[in-house]
Amino acid sequence: MTLRLDLLRHGETELGGGLRGSLDDALTDTGWAQMRTAVVAAGPWDRLVSSPLQRCARFADELGEQLNLPVQRDKDLQELHFGAWEGQSAAALMETDAQALGLFWADPYSFTPPQGEPVSDFSVRVLAAVKRLHEAYAGERVLLISHGGVMRLLLAQARGLPREQLLSVEVAHGALFSLTVEADGSLKEGH
Repeated sequence: MTLRLDLLRHGETELGGGLRGSLDDALTDTGWAQMRTAVVAAGPWDRLVSSPLQRCARFADELGEQLNLPVQRDKDLQELHFGAWEGQSAAALMETDAQALGLFWADPYSFTPPQGEPVSDFSVRVLAAVKRLHEAYAGERVLLISHGGVMRLLLAQARGLPREQLLSVEVAHGALFSLTVEADGSLKEGH
């Protein structure tokens, strides 16, 4: 049996762009609007699963209350931890650490930001969380409210992209994508 998994990225955050990672900033009014707009004609879902960071979890709670759906938080679906780069923009890093940033963009699996989480570890934890969701909710349709990195990883897997192309996957604030998760863990885009 398959799991229908819709992916919603959080909206714009108060502290702006850059590598937010494990920083727990709140959504702006625009960010709330981006997420509310994304789900208007979507669903229906059987349940909501969210990253515990407030930029995802507060919207999940609001939507769960509106739709009378259970909300589950899963810390394994949090964003990649960028270590010393957390909170910095790519532009700032180009001035202070251009070579390292270039290595990360070229192949995020082969270069880890200083004190950061290796992308290979991130991949293992995210895919394990999706496997748990399949085991628990196969046959259902679940909305996962998460982060750009989590969504890029899952979409890259579904599209069969080489690992070097992970960061080329476009995921805007408030973007909504649909996946099908098979029993063997394979991912397909669309329902």
